[in-house]
Amino acid sequence: MKIAQNTVVSVNYKLSDAQNNLIEDGAQPMVYLHGGYENTLPKIEEELDGKDVGYTSTIQIEPEDAFGDYDPNLVKVEDRNRLPEPIEVGMQFEGMAEGSDEEPVIFTVTEVADDKVVLDGNHPLAGMALRFDLSVIDVRAATEEEIAHGHVHGAHGHDHGHGEIDDSEEGDHFRSQPLQ
Repeated sequence: MKIAQNTVVSVNYKLSDAQNNLIEDGAQPMVYLHGGYENTLPKIEEELDGKDVGYTSTIQIEPEDAFGDYDPNLVKVEDRNRLPEPIEVGMQFEGMAEGSDEEPVIFTVTEVADDKVVLDGNHPLAGMALRFDLSVIDVRAATEEEIAHGHVHGAHGHDHGHGEIDDSEEGDHFRSQPLQ
């Protein structure tokens, strides 16, 4: 089966920066619903469209087509007493960017001092050109439910809690802390 609209694609991948420094060696395949559902980067979908199991490729994606340019305006310094304790580097909080009335931003704690905390609302890969080594390992037709929900269900996809799989990542619970 060829990769097309409403197919579920499983891809082994390796992610590096433009200098080929390894960022992530996909321990599990990336599994996504193909066809503009925003489950992966559009340039990856573009590269894999019409391909079949066994297809391999290395593509480089520039920042504007990946996670955007680094925006120094998304870095804020907050008083430590405004955040819950214990506070640690890597924790994440939802908040609004300065002067923005758009969507909330996920801020990551990047530094902790005695009385101040640095929060960065940029994606960790913002400003970077990314190199993906891709290898298609499976393609199947999506179920009606997956199409209706706009994402893959089951193994390595999304689970709605109807089974016994716990897909939550360590630290996900920090995402629910609002910043004012």
